[in-house]
Amino acid sequence: MPSASWSRRVSAGPLALVLVLIPACGSSAGNGGGDGGTIADGPVTSDAFTGPFDDFPAQPIIDTDGGATTPGDAPGLFGDPGSGSATGGPCLVEPEVGTLYPRNWLRPRFSWLPAGGQNLFELRVETAAEANPLIVYTTATSWTMPAGLWSGLTAHAVDVPITVTVRGAVWDGTVLTDGPARGSTGDIAIAPVAAPGTIVYWTTTGGSALRGFRVGDEGVQDIVRPADAGTACVGCHASTPDGAFVGFSASPQAGNGDPATFGLRTVDGNATAPTFLSAAAQTLMARQNQELPVFSAAHWQAGDRVGLTMYPVGGRFEITWTDLEAPNTDEGTGWGVLARTGDTGEAGYASFAHTDDRVLYVSAPDVRSGVTVDSGDLATIPYAARAGGASTPIPGASTPEWNEYYPTFSPDDRYVAFNRVADGATSYNDAAAEVFVIPGAGGTPLRLDANDPPQCAGVTSPGVTNSWPKWAPEVGTSGSRRFYWLTFSSTRIGGRPQLFITPVVDDGEAVRTYPALYLWNQPADENNHTPAWDVFDIPVD
Repeated sequence: MPSASWSRRVSAGPLALVLVLIPACGSSAGNGGGDGGTIADGPVTSDAFTGPFDDFPAQPIIDTDGGATTPGDAPGLFGDPGSGSATGGPCLVEPEVGTLYPRNWLRPRFSWLPAGGQNLFELRVETAAEANPLIVYTTATSWTMPAGLWSGLTAHAVDVPITVTVRGAVWDGTVLTDGPARGSTGDIAIAPVAAPGTIVYWTTTGGSALRGFRVGDEGVQDIVRPADAGTACVGCHASTPDGAFVGFSASPQAGNGDPATFGLRTVDGNATAPTFLSAAAQTLMARQNQELPVFSAAHWQAGDRVGLTMYPVGGRFEITWTDLEAPNTDEGTGWGVLARTGDTGEAGYASFAHTDDRVLYVSAPDVRSGVTVDSGDLATIPYAARAGGASTPIPGASTPEWNEYYPTFSPDDRYVAFNRVADGATSYNDAAAEVFVIPGAGGTPLRLDANDPPQCAGVTSPGVTNSWPKWAPEVGTSGSRRFYWLTFSSTRIGGRPQLFITPVVDDGEAVRTYPALYLWNQPADENNHTPAWDVFDIPVD
């Protein structure tokens, strides 16, 4: 296990979150039009090899996209940002101050909440890596950086503070009648590593479906719809180790995820069943009340191709294995139950480790739908060639005070991310749910900063259903730092579940967490949750 201590925020080093205002002002404007507005070119003096670089234009961008009616004299109306602007300006909600982007992030969108009738805004993005500050004027409450500017920034401004400041004013069509007032200001940063893999999530708007995207995509695509699998609802899901298939809970009830059977389809857009499935395996997969199929790279080859599901045996949920090439349906040959010696409870939400043959799960007096508990504790058992073995609770995540659930091993098994609420409270769609991380061998849980929405947004956690954490399939490294990425769902925006990403960074001395990144490529008017982040080999649009 790492010797790192726990720490909540970056406090030193190249990713330090330093509040810095660098006065700079453009006095002329572009002519409007184009993605993100029009850039008026100007001379820049920089070194082509060491910077500062000239990715940002010398003149402000006047935004006219999406119905924005930004006046051409906005730079003059706002004046020099260092001339004593009042506070009380807009609240920046995207990105949050303190955010750390993966290097392959989709071009960032900046969104804010106006204050006091403000309808004209100045966005400033500045860093010592760039010769010019990026200055945008707009009447909209969001602006998305053009791809070319973002590409330059990810090439030249990695691991350095990038200061974002937003100001707002009331404009009557001719002059400012109030402001400008400075709102949110602070640093964001770009990590030296990418966030790998593909996220596939469950949407329940307009009928259930599994949809997916790669980090950096600006849209999503259908992976499996119920009609593709001959069912009415597709739900809890996971990737096979080769990325070719998605396993999922398939239910005949359109508005519910159970009772479920074990579904398995390709992710290539055709949603076809695997050719290796034996007739006996298909019979076993059709048993009712099988939930949350999961897989292991150690058991995904011809002759040993296994899926785990949560399945009630003798009236209680157990961790069961199914041989997907089974010669018959006999217990012990085609399927079986993993022993959990020493654990008298039921089992839920099982998954494999990555670097050894353990199985992580939730132990509880009562398990519903294979995943829902009121008094859950986290534990592991050995897989032991389908036999199971002694149950080992995870210290710090098997407490009587908390209901601990939805656990998932990091790709190197050093850490476990999980949810918790007060013991006795339900794990199902609980608004009080928050995400924690703990060393895989146990310890003191670390509450993630990503649980908290921006303070100025008017919502707080607990209360926004931060739920279902899943790690990216690989760890990124840079020097002594290890970058772990997590996705989870949250109802912090309008009460509707949406997907977010956050990094967890281990520098060998401390583990540091950051605010959440909103995935703006997902449909904002849909309920998107229960993400799986893995190696799904979805088609490239």
